[in-house]
Amino acid sequence: MGGILIQLALGAIYAWSLFTKPLTDAEGLYKWTASQAAWVFSLGLLTFAVVMVLAGRWQARIGPRPVAILGGVVLGLGYILAGFLGGSFVAQLLLIGVVGGAGIGLAYVVPIAVLVKWFPDMKGLITGLAVAGFGFGATIWVKAGGAWFGLVEHLHLFGLPPVQSTYVLYGALFFLMVFLGGLVMINPPEGYRPEGWEPPPGDAGHATGAVDFSSGEMLRTGQFWAIWFTFVCSALAGLMVIYCIKLFGIDALKFKAGYTVEQASAIAGTAMAFYAILNGLGRITWGAVSDKIGRKAALIAMCFFQGVAMLAFYYLGGAKLGLIVGASIIGFNFGGNFALFPAITADFFGNKNVGLNYGWVFLAYGIAGVAGPQIAGWFKDAAKTATDASAWQTPFFIAAAACVLGGIIMTVVKAPRKKAA
Repeated sequence: MGGILIQLALGAIYAWSLFTKPLTDAEGLYKWTASQAAWVFSLGLLTFAVVMVLAGRWQARIGPRPVAILGGVVLGLGYILAGFLGGSFVAQLLLIGVVGGAGIGLAYVVPIAVLVKWFPDMKGLITGLAVAGFGFGATIWVKAGGAWFGLVEHLHLFGLPPVQSTYVLYGALFFLMVFLGGLVMINPPEGYRPEGWEPPPGDAGHATGAVDFSSGEMLRTGQFWAIWFTFVCSALAGLMVIYCIKLFGIDALKFKAGYTVEQASAIAGTAMAFYAILNGLGRITWGAVSDKIGRKAALIAMCFFQGVAMLAFYYLGGAKLGLIVGASIIGFNFGGNFALFPAITADFFGNKNVGLNYGWVFLAYGIAGVAGPQIAGWFKDAAKTATDASAWQTPFFIAAAACVLGGIIMTVVKAPRKKAA
């Protein structure tokens, strides 16, 4: 439960689409471009990924609890300061993107590293459960800020504008949740194994997690780079949609179905909530499936399935049901990344060092977090005079091609063999 509580708070970064409409409103307070809104999200994801490498080292050295609690302090502080000081693009870029992203990076790896050690017999399912809260959390923050309470339109704390007031409220909640969850993050005793479970034989030719690679050894394998690049390809699509679903939904529903901006915005918010719910369910489901059919087979299936979904999304998004269904499928597949990649990292490079090694693999997510939103933002800004949703077609097709490429790469990857010392 501690891990889920932490992840519910960290899922805040996936609620960024909640803020893109008021931030990019040409008649509003901030008047940002689509690319500027994308940069806050992208820098947050990149910082998250980079700091996670350091967090993996720190939690192995000083223990998981202090790293998780520090993550809560940094995350909460970033959002609270963005509320009070975030009137400009640069301030929000630094406070939400860099400081907030660093807080997420510190706390995120802790439940994964801890739970893989407590449950080595079900790595796929347990990592899926550990990070499911990340997806479900986005639903809470999107709906609370939008349809449930209208925080980004009506909340005024300390005389601040609604967007910045929401940052302050969310920052306080994020700190509290991560702090409480971090208190119970402890490793099992040395030599622990679940009752009745025996570790598989340490055959380095099979992906069992029994053979441990240091980070340096892992980085010298071709398998690491294949997994890393596949992660970039498969995460790019989901991160692109998280960033642009509000903007795309408004364009598509206005042009194809005749909805007003307000109606389209509400529907897109619902689609994002379904995306987040299915994101959480996808983490659990793909993790459990991978325990049955193998990590590699599950990754291949997920990549190809996501490629098809992205091809279809541009055409589905012009109808209310199509936007919601398409977002749900993409969210479900995207969620699978966060169960499958930590699990395959443990399988290929060992359970012992997964907290350190997965930080390096997770850098791929940071690259995808820049590429996906920036590709979409660039095409949107380049088509300012467009009166339809055509600006989104090319970026969605690029994302689809990347997913298919990732699936192809995984078909040829085999478990690494560790050379004898």
